[in-house]
Amino acid sequence: MKRRVVVTGLGTVTSLSCQVEDLWKRILDGQSGIHALSVFDTSDYKVTFGGDIKNWDPAPYIDPREQKRIDRFAQFALVAGIDAMTDSGIDMEKEDPFRCGAIVGSGVGGLNEMEEQVARLIAKGPHKVSAFTIPKLMVNAGSGHISIQYGMKGPNSACATACASAVNAIGDALRTIQYDEADVMVTGGSEAAITPMGISAFSNMRALSTRNDDPPAASRPFDADRDGFVLSEGAGILIFEELEHAKARGAKIYAEVLGYGFSGDGTHITQPDEQGTGAAKAMQWALEDAEMNPDQVDYINAHGTSTPLGDAAETAAIKNVYGSHAQALSVSSTKSQLGHLLGASGGVELVFTVLALRDRLVPPTINYETPDPKCDLDYTPNQAKERPLRAAMSNSFGFGGHNGSVVVGQVQ
Repeated sequence: MKRRVVVTGLGTVTSLSCQVEDLWKRILDGQSGIHALSVFDTSDYKVTFGGDIKNWDPAPYIDPREQKRIDRFAQFALVAGIDAMTDSGIDMEKEDPFRCGAIVGSGVGGLNEMEEQVARLIAKGPHKVSAFTIPKLMVNAGSGHISIQYGMKGPNSACATACASAVNAIGDALRTIQYDEADVMVTGGSEAAITPMGISAFSNMRALSTRNDDPPAASRPFDADRDGFVLSEGAGILIFEELEHAKARGAKIYAEVLGYGFSGDGTHITQPDEQGTGAAKAMQWALEDAEMNPDQVDYINAHGTSTPLGDAAETAAIKNVYGSHAQALSVSSTKSQLGHLLGASGGVELVFTVLALRDRLVPPTINYETPDPKCDLDYTPNQAKERPLRAAMSNSFGFGGHNGSVVVGQVQ
């Protein structure tokens, strides 16, 4: 029999705010974290805006000397992880370290470090490449630093499945507790891909919105005038805990993690299956894992990237899985406010899904102005909505045809 798993801690790092409750308030207010980029000079670039974190300073969390040994994406993971652990109230002095672990996803890992060291190699030669290059750029650095921070010796790994990385990490963490391999898991995703190469590569493949004249309005999921996603950075980390373990220490419990499903499209390396067949299967399997009927779900935090093909495919998938109940669902994409955090998106968005359950408030999809006939669900346009929520789903789909869905609900 699978053990029950609950969420007891939350941590976020985003361009809109790096404090969970402040971020959630701003999301409900419909604010945008998208602006002209400041992390590098974009004068010669096709796209000049995104969701970078201005004036990033991890000094309150990470010793300045240690910062030099940790790439930006891993710093995000560690800071969000510390906040999530603090929020959970877990005292590692009272825990068995072999029953605590970390699984954190990232789509590209230390892209900043890779670009910097390649430039150094070309300009100064092989002897000038930093000895810290590999520990900084490796995708598993996020989970590694979190486990070191707390002396966690239980399950420790990383997922790299493009934009599904966080949700796949979350699914792995869920199962380690369900099947009695751990009692506490730190999980989610982190990404810092706003670099010269990152912006150039995504814009040259025509994946990004080009609304340089109006950055806050550029990410417009499900709107007929959407023209691509907005690249962002940050981290979303959650603490998963076995239910009885959480109760025994008097933990604050946000929600229960009820089910997880993941699948592959098997069609194209970047384009989604236009009918959303693979995405639908991930959603269906998540519901089956939760032992729930579709009409028991009230809200979906959609992947909703603001791409023409992706949003239509996700809509088709939702209608496929939920049938007539699809029209009764509340759906929204918080990427309209934060942009696309790639491998971190599933972590940040599950935080929002959990908070939506807690507060019985559906966050809005901002910038929704012109309906698209291919996208005909209730996307919670422009204003948050009060609604009793029993259970909710969060979706993440990635290049490579990776699909993942998580179902969370009120603790019964």
